[in-house]
Amino acid sequence: MNCGGSRGPAATVRCRECRTNLTAGPGARAVHCMQCSCATRVPGSGRQVAVVPHPRPNPGFGVCRSKKRAVLIGIKYTGRRANELRGPINDVKCMSHLLTTRFGFHSEGIIILTDEETNKCRLPTKENIRIAMHWLVQGCSNGDSLVFQFSGIGTQVPDEDGDERDCMDEALCPMDSFHQGPILDDEINAAIVRPLVHGAKLHALVDAHHSSTVLDLPYQCVTSKTTGCLNWVKQPTPNGTCKGTSGGRAVLISGSSGGKKMPANVVRTVSEFPIPDACF
Repeated sequence: MNCGGSRGPAATVRCRECRTNLTAGPGARAVHCMQCSCATRVPGSGRQVAVVPHPRPNPGFGVCRSKKRAVLIGIKYTGRRANELRGPINDVKCMSHLLTTRFGFHSEGIIILTDEETNKCRLPTKENIRIAMHWLVQGCSNGDSLVFQFSGIGTQVPDEDGDERDCMDEALCPMDSFHQGPILDDEINAAIVRPLVHGAKLHALVDAHHSSTVLDLPYQCVTSKTTGCLNWVKQPTPNGTCKGTSGGRAVLISGSSGGKKMPANVVRTVSEFPIPDACF
């Protein structure tokens, strides 16, 4: 049984920040440096349109078509030197408790991936996270309430397809991102935002650096620290790429200000009227 293992040849690149030699897994468009936490593009990965891989089913996930589904990911990066975190596992445990006790989610409709798991099919590897995202939105329909949570490390890599205003792609780092590379915002958008049909809603909660735009949503709302007012701004992509849903609604609540020194509470949403829902 293969649950997140690598296949094929690897490539060697130099970290763009500290110049350490890095080994990138097959198909990786970027790789995460264990020394300085910088993400580096893999030469030859090319300027690609985001294509959602069609992952094979994960036998550890089971089958659940509940109208309320959640994927909760917490990664400590244990043993990864300066990258090790303390709070992510507790974050997903608290979210699971909240969803089941306050919002009517059932345990069989919640997938939890942490690097404390002994079952390798429940480890937050790049492949398992891809499978989990596919599981979350597969067959979504009117009335579905979906939750995606990630607590871990976020990063940025130079944009190569011209859809970023700041010329940087945001990304989330799986536990094996030091070899398999991070998951870029283009892929996350294509995997869990674009498939949302009318009447389906997604709430994403991401606690990671550079995560305020990690779903690539076309509206941004920043809460003023002085007045408390909401300021909604439409942010079209420079190359005109559509980043919206297929009629549904997506809301991102992020604990990051996109790399600035002082974090800000940022909400990004896709909808005809960009007002986030009050509950799941």
